[in-house]
Amino acid sequence: MFRSALLGGALALAASVPFAYAQAAPAAQSAAQKPGKAAKAKPGPQILSMAVIDPIRLLPPPAADGSEIQKTELAELRQLQATRTPDQFAHAQWNAEHEDASAFASAMGPKFDLAALPATARLLQDVRTEQSAISRLAKQEFHRTRPWVADPAIVGCEHGNDKAKSAYPSGHATLGYTLAVVMAGLAPEQAQSVLQRAADYAHDRLVCGAHYRSDIVAGQAMGTVIGTELLHAPALQDEIAASRRELAIAGVTAAP
Repeated sequence: MFRSALLGGALALAASVPFAYAQAAPAAQSAAQKPGKAAKAKPGPQILSMAVIDPIRLLPPPAADGSEIQKTELAELRQLQATRTPDQFAHAQWNAEHEDASAFASAMGPKFDLAALPATARLLQDVRTEQSAISRLAKQEFHRTRPWVADPAIVGCEHGNDKAKSAYPSGHATLGYTLAVVMAGLAPEQAQSVLQRAADYAHDRLVCGAHYRSDIVAGQAMGTVIGTELLHAPALQDEIAASRRELAIAGVTAAP
């Protein structure tokens, strides 16, 4: 019951963004359909079924290039760029460079040290790997132009390996909410702290000029679905149980 309500809420959140289907960008062709030499395919999801986490079934399409919605979102990014402080920008750059569970350690309390928590580190790495595969598929499907490509006036964090047509949904936001939901399931005492950390982590993608607001909203929806499904995935139950025992022994959570 709770699981269904949570998933429903995540999808409602994504649908609440004022997308215009008449202005929507077309979904990209799959790698198998594109002409020319095919790149070596990366592994797809290994734990969850595409019937459960197919982005085409979960997310509305992003606004098209040149649409009024895109113009409004670009204006917000220009405003953030004009008002961000050096400390805010440095914080956003740090988050951009830390796309893993280490970015969430502070939200779990002083006793949460992944170097001393091997079972938890293994679980969260498996969660990250699964999320990354799903996020990559979503970006390939929607093929949305990055803000800094659509408007060269957007100057933000270093782009690294970011592709020009990979804005939607935000990978960082998807990762952040996936990890936050899983970590909240492992340590309910820290749920609010880690979910707030996910919100801050996602918002910094706007400060970086790397994403539109609707990208991070879609990432929140996708991450919530992925995290919730992974907590219930049969293939991860032994790892989840081992992590819960380890966190209790380390004093991160109360003993059961």
